[in-house]
Amino acid sequence: MITAIAIDDEPLALEVIKAFCAKLDFIKLVRTFTEAAAALKFLNEEPVDLLFLDINMPSISGIDFYKKFSNDMLAIFTTAYSEYAVEGFNLSAVDYLLKPIEFGRFQKAVEKAKEYRDYLRHKGNETLQHLFVRVDYSLVKVPLADILYIEGLDNYIKIHFESAKPLLVRMSMKGIAEKLPSAGFVRVHRSFIVPFSKVTSVRNKIIYLKKQEIPIGTNYVEEVLKLF
Repeated sequence: MITAIAIDDEPLALEVIKAFCAKLDFIKLVRTFTEAAAALKFLNEEPVDLLFLDINMPSISGIDFYKKFSNDMLAIFTTAYSEYAVEGFNLSAVDYLLKPIEFGRFQKAVEKAKEYRDYLRHKGNETLQHLFVRVDYSLVKVPLADILYIEGLDNYIKIHFESAKPLLVRMSMKGIAEKLPSAGFVRVHRSFIVPFSKVTSVRNKIIYLKKQEIPIGTNYVEEVLKLF
C-alpha cells in the first residue's frame, strides 16, 4: 500500500485526486492540502510515500516545495502547463499529469510510482527482473530479460532490445552499470555492456549476440575471457 498526500490551491483539483485514489486499492490518500505550509508541517511529522504536487501554486511552486525533501518521497506533479515537465524531470519526479487529469492516465502514473517504490526498496537484489530509466521526462520500466546490449554514446546510453526500438537515455555507462545486476551483465568495452544470457559465442575478441557483433575492448580482454 502506498501512502500519499495531495497539495493544490484548487479544492476541485484535490477532489478529483481524492476520487481517483478511492478507486485504487493500492494507494491511501492520507490528507489533502490547499496550503503548502500546512502540508510541510504535516510531512515533518508524518512522512508519506508519494506526493501529488501542483506546480503552479501562489505561495510556493510544487517544484520548490519538493526541493525541501530528499528523494525518499516520490512525487507526481500536476500542472496545466506542459512546459513544466522539464523541471519535474530534473527533480527525478515519477511522472507529471496534465490537467484536466484523466483517470486512466492517473492510474498509470500511480502504478508506476508503486513499482518504482518497490524497485528502490529492493535495489541491489540480484533477483530483480527490471530496472527504471528516465526517458522523455518520465520513468520507463525496462525488463532485464529484454535487453540485447547497452551502448555508450557520450553523455547518453542506448539500450538495444531484441524486438523493440532502442531507448536513448541520458545516463553514463557507469551509472547504468550500477543499476544492473552484476551476475547477469558484463562490461566488455568502454562503450558496450552485454547480458551473459544473450551471448552465443566469443571469438577473436568479438562477442556474438545472435547476429550482433560486439568488440571486446583492449582493457577488458583479460577479465572478459576469464568470465567466459
